[in-house]
Amino acid sequence: MTVSTLLTTTAPSPVTAAYARLAEVFPVLRAEVLADDAESPSGAGWVGAAELAEGGGALDAFLAWDSAQVLRDYGTQARPDVVASFGLHRYSWPACLLVTVPWFLHRRVPRIPVQDVSFQRALGHLTVRVREFACLPDDPAAMLPGARIVPDEAALRAEVRDAVAEHLGPVLDGFGPRMRRGKRALWGMATDEIVEGLWYIAHLLGEERRAMDELELLLPGTTEPYVGTAGFRELTGPDGEPLPTRDRASCCLFYTLRPEDTCVTCPRTCDADRVRKLKPAP
Repeated sequence: MTVSTLLTTTAPSPVTAAYARLAEVFPVLRAEVLADDAESPSGAGWVGAAELAEGGGALDAFLAWDSAQVLRDYGTQARPDVVASFGLHRYSWPACLLVTVPWFLHRRVPRIPVQDVSFQRALGHLTVRVREFACLPDDPAAMLPGARIVPDEAALRAEVRDAVAEHLGPVLDGFGPRMRRGKRALWGMATDEIVEGLWYIAHLLGEERRAMDELELLLPGTTEPYVGTAGFRELTGPDGEPLPTRDRASCCLFYTLRPEDTCVTCPRTCDADRVRKLKPAP
């Protein structure tokens, strides 16, 4: 399917406004809702999430992009497990936003099984079918087809966790054999993708503090299969300013390429280095 054909098959949905707002603040990522009877895009760099979950040739092609990018940008060949870790991050970070952004903005939680999501990474373009979503009783969308009403915020948070797990579980199974990590480590990565994706987008929305509070409630550390809490804490800058940070539940393995340049939320990054990286440039 060509992109021009795809654009004629999109349909309004209870999550369309949330995805439009996402594109406004983060233009490099676009999520479109397909009508239930629309054909999923294919060819021209598209891959279905179900194809990634199968762990076969489609995943090989997907990871070949990451391997080539590492060689081009860093002049070295990354280990296969490092390439797989990069590839998983580059899929799961945007995929989690399909669930967390509608929840954060409108208190609507779509169910997105792997067969209903496709990704074109070069374009930053996701397509999704939303056949079912959870919402609160006072939501005007509660009367729409596919709505499933839950009683309160705690129940809605459980829907977020379940929806992400339903989608990412098969994807983790597809990537897992290539990553040399056990189930716990893989779900630690999933925890980080949920938190860091929404945290970043909420910063762009001007609602970072609210996102941090809500993510702490969403992931208190006792919700399997997820591993660890949202992990937020606050450091103090050289002028006494607060600098929010978090401790990741997993490691992205970037240190294997540049040991001296770890991520600001990496468990390997000490607080002094975090303050230096977080302090705004003069």
